[in-house]
This record gives sequence, structure tokens and C-alpha cells, in this order.
Amino acid sequence: MREPTLQEPPRAWWHSLVPVSTGDISPAGHVRLLEMTYERLRYSVLVTPFGALPVVWYFRRFDDGLWLFAWCLFYVGFALFVFWLDRWYRRDRSELSADAMLRRWKPLLGRIATVHGLGLTAATAVTAAHAPIEFMLLIHLILAGTVAANATHQTPLIGVFLRFLGATATVLLLAPYAFKDRWPLALPLATMFTLAIYKHALTAHRFFVEQVRLEERSQTLAQQSRDAQEAAELALQEKNRFLATASHDLRQPMHAMSMLVAALQTHSQDATLRPLLSNLKTSTDSLSLMFDSLLNLSSLEAGRIVADPRYVDLTPLLNEAAALYREQARSLGLQLRVHVPRNGDTLAFVDASLLRQALVNLVHNALRFTRAGGVLLAARRRGMGWSIEVWDTGMGVATEEQSRIFSPYYRGDQAWPVNAPGHGLGLSVVARGADLLGIEYGMRSQLGRGSCFWLRLRGADALGVAAMTSEPVSVRPTALHGRCLVLDDDPHVIAAWQVMLAAWGVQARCVADGMQAFAALDQGFVPQAIFCDQRLRSGESGFELLQALLARCPEASGAMVSGEFDSSALHAAEADGYLVLRKPVDPEQVHALLARWLQGR
Repeated sequence: MREPTLQEPPRAWWHSLVPVSTGDISPAGHVRLLEMTYERLRYSVLVTPFGALPVVWYFRRFDDGLWLFAWCLFYVGFALFVFWLDRWYRRDRSELSADAMLRRWKPLLGRIATVHGLGLTAATAVTAAHAPIEFMLLIHLILAGTVAANATHQTPLIGVFLRFLGATATVLLLAPYAFKDRWPLALPLATMFTLAIYKHALTAHRFFVEQVRLEERSQTLAQQSRDAQEAAELALQEKNRFLATASHDLRQPMHAMSMLVAALQTHSQDATLRPLLSNLKTSTDSLSLMFDSLLNLSSLEAGRIVADPRYVDLTPLLNEAAALYREQARSLGLQLRVHVPRNGDTLAFVDASLLRQALVNLVHNALRFTRAGGVLLAARRRGMGWSIEVWDTGMGVATEEQSRIFSPYYRGDQAWPVNAPGHGLGLSVVARGADLLGIEYGMRSQLGRGSCFWLRLRGADALGVAAMTSEPVSVRPTALHGRCLVLDDDPHVIAAWQVMLAAWGVQARCVADGMQAFAALDQGFVPQAIFCDQRLRSGESGFELLQALLARCPEASGAMVSGEFDSSALHAAEADGYLVLRKPVDPEQVHALLARWLQGR
């Protein structure tokens, strides 16, 4: 069966003789049509005197040409007037609105076109009585060529051209006078030419109208595209602003959970619970890192994270990323292995925090889409640098999807049935972090066979090896002795601080604002360590409170604690040399700080 085709509805033959409607064109579009008509009409008037001079010279072979010379002088004056009028047109075009421009200049162009048409016809009238048939044919051919040229270029405003055509059509009335006994032949030819020019003018007019319509549609689409882009950028900024503002509150539960797990590990004496608590800590760390992916992506998009590359040892970073997911891999029946050079020389120049986040995301992504086999996290030498690779035996990525796999929120068609809860953020964080570090990244994959995601890092030279500082070692939660003041207004976080510090043997006083903090000092509590949250419900600045408390207790040491990343107060604190801990804090880091601060006292 033949498929139906879209066709325009049939039109009556006389529709082609009616000018097309321009009601759907904006005033600015009509001004565009006016400009095209004006330029052609102005050009036609200005060049007519130059064409009239040879005609006058040729006519003098038959007559003195006084009247034709007067006609030529008229066109010189008419051309000077149009030339002078152009300055007013340019001024109005820049100053008047579209509607005002049309009201003033559309009637004026019609009058100019009428005078121009009558002026051209006048050349026939003043020469008909004295010129031979050869000259009359010449003058009519010149007139026909001028009308035809204007029919092609002067028709954007069809009304203006029709006035011009109507004025030149008066030459038909002069046919018996100009061609004498040959007028029965000349008149029909001139009439058919006039009708043909009219039909051609309507066709040209439709072309110009469609051109303006297409320009307006393209401008509308371009404006809609710009509006959509601006709306998307505004939405992105609003999302980043919300996450930056809410990151403190969003991190609070993770902050409290990590301290409670540390307290449970310290209190528990049951050997059977230790593996469970270890798994719980690993899961908490994994959840915290996955939660950070969303916040890190918004920070990367907003440009709030600045890379700080240093010489770091890759082996601990790879082992740390693998340790976070080893239990998860075991529960899935997968092997999670780490491969590093046996000589232990794995020094690279990179931002450790950004690389750690990338490794965690890559390993997590590999485990999500692998159902059998395992995942390999490897560091391999590539010339003077390193190739960090994460191999898996999972489902793989189709060739046509590999170019989009690092885009935010993109998930391939094969990914939905295997792992529906994902949101396509992990790999985009890897890509943004790699761009920030200025390193290459990419992937190799075969559908159904697995994938390899890689990062290219700069190696370390002899100077880097000499400048290398040792990685911080894990501190066992041994017993501590001393006094610690904590400022935080979240009841769950305060409870977690109290449980964790009590498990370590530290005498803690937790308060919610500055008034309570100074009341504790007035009551005789003299802290040796102070931890102060930046954002308090009282509206006080945590940094200013920490400075005031340290001034009151000069023997104490202190640090800021915050879940914010883009805070001017925190930047000022770090610039002044104060320690800033990001939520969720690492209990081992807090224990190490307290061990140094309290032992020093």
C-alpha cells in the first residue's frame, strides 16, 4: 500500500495573482522588507541620470533634444533629493521604533516609487513626436529592463513596487502616439510584458517574505536556545548554591555516625563483634565517599575546588580504595585485587584527595556492573609517568556509548537492568577531577567482556623523591587524658562527640553557642583542646568564637569543624594558620590531634 504524502492543499489559479499575506511577520520583519525595498529603489533612482545622458546624446541625431535634456535635469535633481534623503533615513533607522519607522517611511517610499515610474514614462512622452521607430524601440527596451530589474529586487514591499509598476504602465496609453500605425502590434506585446512582470514580482515578493520568515524563526529558535541555556545555567547555579549551603546539614548525620562507630570499636571487647564493627566502619566510609560524589560534582562544576598537586605514594591510595570495597566485593562473590610494582617505587605528582576520590568512584563503578570474575586496581609504569587502571570483567560498554560515558547523569541502556539505583554521577566526577588536575583519562571496553578505565599521572623525579613526606600512619585509639571543649548545635553530633571522647578517656564539655561556652569557662572548666563548628543556629561565627576562646585559654589548641567548602570564614581561618577539619571528620585524625595536643600539655 502506498504511503500517504504530505501535500499542500490545492489552490485556485487566481491565488497566484494575489500578494502573499505578511500578517504573521513582526514589525521588525516588515522593517527588514522596507530596508531591502529602499536600497533597491534608491539605487535605481541614483543610476538613472547616468543612463539618461547617453540617451540624450543619441537623441540629438534626430532632434535638438531640449525636452529630453530637461527630463535629464529633472532626474539629476530627483537623484540629489534621494541622496540627501538617505541621511534622514539612516538617522530614523537608528532612533525610531519599528512601528514608527514603518509609519513614516512606507508611504514615503510609495511616493518616491510613483514619481520614479512616471519619470521613466516621461522620457517616452517627450520624444514620441520627433523620434523614429528605432529610437522608440530603444527607449521602450530600456524602460522594460528597468522595470524587470526592479521587479526582481524592489518587491519586498509589494505595495511600493506596484505603485512603480502602475506608474510605468501609463506608457501603454502612449502606444498609438509613439508607434503610430504599428501600435496594434506594440500594445498587446507591452500589455503581456506588464502582466508577466506583475506575476514575476509576486513570485519575488513571496521569496523575500519567506526569507524574512525564516530569519525570524531562526532568531526565535536561537533566542529559545539561549533562554534554555540560561535557564539550565541558572538551575545549575541554584543547585550548586543549594548544595553548598546545605552541605553542612547534609554531612551532619555522617559526621555523627563515624564518631559513634569509632566509640563502639573502642568499647567493644567481644571478639565476635570486631569483624562486624570493621565492616560497619567500612560501609560508613563507603557511604560517606559515595555521598561526597554529589557534593564534589557540584563543587567541581562551581569551580570551588582547586587542585594542589604534590608528590604522593600511590600504593597507600590504591590499597585504601580497595579496602573500602573489599567486603562488598566479597559479598558479591568477586575478587578485588591491587597490583603495584614490586620495588615499591610508586611516587607520583598529583593531588591526593582528587585522585583518591577518582579511584573510589572507579572501583565502586566497576563493582556495580560486574556479576562474575573480579576487579583489578593497578598502577603501571608508562615512560616517566604512571597509568592508574581499574579493570573489571563486567558487562562492558557499547562502542556508540563510550563517548558519552563520562557525561553527568548519563547511563547506558545496558546499565538500567543491571544496576537501577545509580544516577550516573561517579564517572562524571572522575572526568571533572581529571580535567582539574590536567591529566588524561579514558577507557577501553568490549561489550560483554569487561572494561578498563585509566588515568595518566606524572611521575616523580629525584627532587620529588627528596621532597616526599611520609604518609600519616593510622593511630590506634589508645587511652587519652585531658579536657576538650566542643561547640556544636546538633544534638546527635554532640552525643556522638561525648560518646567518642568518653571512650578515649577525654573529659568533654559540649555546648551549643558562645554564651554556654564562656559560662563553662566561668565555672572553672579549662579546656586543653577546642573544636568549634562554623555554622551555629545562634548566628554566631564559629571562627570568631574559636579566636575568642583561644584568647581566653592561651594554653589550649583548637580547630574548626565544618561541612562547608566555600566559606570565606574558613578560608580566612586557614590563611591565618588555623586547622580546619571537614565533615565527616576522621576519628583517627581527631585522635592523633588530641594525642599531640594533650600530651604537649
